[in-house]
Amino acid sequence: MAMAQSPFDLAPQGENAFARITHNVARVAEVPKPPRGWYIAFGIALSLLSVFGVSIGWLFWQGIGIFGNMNPVFWAMPIVNFVFWVGIGHAGTLISAILYLLRQNWRTAINRFAEAMTIFAVICAGIFPGLHVGRPWLPYWMFPLPNQMSMWPQFRSPLEWDVFAVGTYFTVSTLFWYMGMIPDFGTFRDRSTTKLRKAIYGALAMGWRGPSRQWHRYERAYLILAALATPLVLSVHSVVSFDFATAQLPGWHATIFPPYFVAGAIFGGFAMVVTLAVPARQFFGLKRIITVGHLELMAKIILATGMMVGYAYSMEFFIAWYGGNDYEMFTFFNRALGPYAWSYWCMIFCNVVSPQVFWSKKMRTNPWVILGVGVLVNIGMWFERFVIVITSLSRDFLPSSWGYYKPTFWDFSLLAGSFGLFFTLFLLFCRYLPMVAMAEVKAFHPSAHGHGDEHH
Repeated sequence: MAMAQSPFDLAPQGENAFARITHNVARVAEVPKPPRGWYIAFGIALSLLSVFGVSIGWLFWQGIGIFGNMNPVFWAMPIVNFVFWVGIGHAGTLISAILYLLRQNWRTAINRFAEAMTIFAVICAGIFPGLHVGRPWLPYWMFPLPNQMSMWPQFRSPLEWDVFAVGTYFTVSTLFWYMGMIPDFGTFRDRSTTKLRKAIYGALAMGWRGPSRQWHRYERAYLILAALATPLVLSVHSVVSFDFATAQLPGWHATIFPPYFVAGAIFGGFAMVVTLAVPARQFFGLKRIITVGHLELMAKIILATGMMVGYAYSMEFFIAWYGGNDYEMFTFFNRALGPYAWSYWCMIFCNVVSPQVFWSKKMRTNPWVILGVGVLVNIGMWFERFVIVITSLSRDFLPSSWGYYKPTFWDFSLLAGSFGLFFTLFLLFCRYLPMVAMAEVKAFHPSAHGHGDEHH
């Protein structure tokens, strides 16, 4: 569809395809002022980030009584937000590692977005367990550090498994993200016009000059990191799902949780990628690099993983019925028909119904439809975590201990503030770092094989 041209689309006349790729990507960091839309988005993100800081400060001052947590819902919004952000962080490693190992070359246009999204989402996720413990100045107790009490963490606790799984995932993902940017930092260094920028990008480039020996070692290291990161895609969210699956609570104690959580994480992660990529390609003039063809492929993955998630939703009811456990059957019927039915059906609409528009090629190739579905899926995936955590805890075995959980203002302010942190980091990334893996895009660009620029 026709869209207004961005000033970033204007490349010097006579440049070949590779020079245009370099210009279009590097230009974003080189121009004195980014588009007005960037300033508006950054202002909103900073406002939400300030809300996040105020909310954390008030939590430290007042204690966790500012949350809506109550008996029996002791796990509430902080854990919902934690699982949501960990899930968002999964698509980056999937696109970068698994699709790289499978030689899916279309990933090159979007992998940098996804990798950055992974890092920032995991940072947001890591904050919430520390806020949830009630004594946020003592989160170091979760790590096996020598201490004055000679005590070690309880390694049989699934929450302790999260510390190591998410910590490992963050470390490997950060290394993978940085490793991929080294050749592009070398390009930024060579194009820098000020001593400060040249020094900063030069330090980040780690002496990159591009001879064949460096390329050989770089590709070997990148391959090794991709191989290390691949098991993490399957393991990390599986470990997060053990927080629930190893409990005896109806609705949680199920073997379906690990594959169900992994499929949902990929589903939500790809939705966030398109949510970020569609505005970025519009505002920063990347339509020749992130083509409609790339967006269509991501829409197909969203449709496929959405069907998997919908299948998991239906299988939960089947397993509860087939198992003949009255408590399990009640839990799932309570989700669909009980006091939180509104959240369940919102989840079904966003995660199962909305992606069905992608059966139409016209919808799969409309960037704004893809963006709209991506936003809906992100809302639906948050509601999925809300449904899993809240509905199971609010009505368990004994009706005498049932309760109705109501989030407070501070619960919502922390959720909104976490989005402020995420988008602040992402917008700074767009402004000062290479948003697209230039070296990888050039390696698989159609012009290298004698095709025109308009194809993918």
